[in-house]
Amino acid sequence: MRWSQTLIPTLRETPAEAEIVSHKLLLRAGLIRKLTGGLYTFLPMGLRALRKVEQIVREEMDRAGALEVLMPALQPPDLWRQSGRYETAKDVLFKAQDRAQKEWVLGPTHEEVITALVAGEINSYRQLPKNFYQIQTKFRDEIRPRFGLMRAKEFIMKDAYSFDATDEAAQVSYGKMYEAYKRIFERCGLKTIAVEADTGVMGGKFSHEFMVPAETGENEVVLCQGCGYSANLEKATSRFPHSVLADSPSGPTEKFPTPDVTTIAGLAGPPYKVPASEQIKTLVYVVESKPVLILLRGDDQLNEAKLARALGATTFRPGEPEEIHAALGAHPGSLGAVGVARYPIYADERLRGALDMTTGANEDGFHLRNVAIGRDIQVSHWQDLRLVQDGELCHHCGQPLKIQRAIEVGHVFKLGVKYSLALHAFFLDEAGKQQPAIMGCYGIGVTRTLQAVIEQNNDANGILWPLSVAPCSVCVTPLSIAPGGKVMQLAERLYTQLTDDGVDVILDDRDERPGVKFKDSELVGFPLRLAIGEKSLAAGEVEIKPRAGVLMRVKTEEAMEKLMGLLGCGPARNP
Repeated sequence: MRWSQTLIPTLRETPAEAEIVSHKLLLRAGLIRKLTGGLYTFLPMGLRALRKVEQIVREEMDRAGALEVLMPALQPPDLWRQSGRYETAKDVLFKAQDRAQKEWVLGPTHEEVITALVAGEINSYRQLPKNFYQIQTKFRDEIRPRFGLMRAKEFIMKDAYSFDATDEAAQVSYGKMYEAYKRIFERCGLKTIAVEADTGVMGGKFSHEFMVPAETGENEVVLCQGCGYSANLEKATSRFPHSVLADSPSGPTEKFPTPDVTTIAGLAGPPYKVPASEQIKTLVYVVESKPVLILLRGDDQLNEAKLARALGATTFRPGEPEEIHAALGAHPGSLGAVGVARYPIYADERLRGALDMTTGANEDGFHLRNVAIGRDIQVSHWQDLRLVQDGELCHHCGQPLKIQRAIEVGHVFKLGVKYSLALHAFFLDEAGKQQPAIMGCYGIGVTRTLQAVIEQNNDANGILWPLSVAPCSVCVTPLSIAPGGKVMQLAERLYTQLTDDGVDVILDDRDERPGVKFKDSELVGFPLRLAIGEKSLAAGEVEIKPRAGVLMRVKTEEAMEKLMGLLGCGPARNP
């Protein structure tokens, strides 16, 4: 590949749209260009790097025994209605109509399609286990596309789906994918953390996310340096003291006026000075048109993923002020659960046994003090409902937990039989009895992984590509391009030999100043630069510069051997 014959539109200034370093470098290095919000075109260098990530994924999936297929991106909505996700996932679904006004769904994922395929093709335990995967474009109606490829409306994903006859076999399939993911990210040059994760609208028994630590990440993970426990913030739990403040209640509940106080902070301030830890926060959610009360300590925050698990529902919402007033007789800020028996009450475990608490009186402008859980509030369900906070103690080993931002690049789920039952993917077991196939699903954001590599591998000058995914491994840079000159003759010979030896190489044959060529090479991030100048050539030398290393002057006749050694290849022929 010759620089003058491809398209690498590098930029000296950062486009205003770019917010994080990897997005800036994708644009500045000429790897992608924005079409509109959430949609990007891959330019030649970006596509080369993307294809290398895809190839690593493909090799490791094949190695793990998965079978590659390719499913339609356009899907019939009836499949989504059968699984129940036509409603639960409606916020991310792109829908289209054909000329006959028939509706279609643009696939954000393919659980429904692959399960329907298996339902029609597999009918015996002898055909199991099976694991199918594809690398394909997905579509999700992101409410706020941002950060370049990190959160886009259209993206490339590797999704795989395993089908097993027994739970034990499904666990083996899960383990194979887990290990394959570790190898994939290691080969891509990424340092990842596998954390326990919430299954969300995917359903299933348990899952792990593969996270890339990054201050610009949209996810938060909880880590224990003591025992290695790790989970995303939606799933994480901690060891915490309960809110028992006394041996017995100080007395009966007492109503007192709190005009204009509608927040935890307002009650904590003067003249009331009730610490947030001694307040009960009362939230009202609506589940299937019915109010549900949620209680937390005043200094805790609700974890909606945990609430979803507690409710056994994926469709719920905070109540509107009018609904709340109709249910409890007061507006938000004056709510409580004392004496409430009409509605289910879900309370966070940290409130179990709490005494002498303060809560809303269900009368605007009034609160109750001396409230005792159990005596005054009858809790229907005790659950862990709170977000873990930095510095709390690990529930396994008691060491402090740390919250760190990260980028999710992969996710593995053990789904169970949710989709098999809904879409009739049954098989006959050894006894001739019909059973639902036990499923797992495994996703890798291929485009997101590419950007995560850049987010984790860069410096002030540009990208630091790992060799495994660099668009080109070597940039041959003649400082004089005079046709027939010794510099260009040697550059051409080295370029040809590297190409013949299977090395991805680009020849920078542009008529530009050396400084421009060097800056562009560093910005795009080619792992090795071979510079050939008239002065160095007169001394019988060329210059080899690893992207993040020290410049080396090498004898011309040793250049190929040195390059191949740095690339981890075998011995090379001299030019």
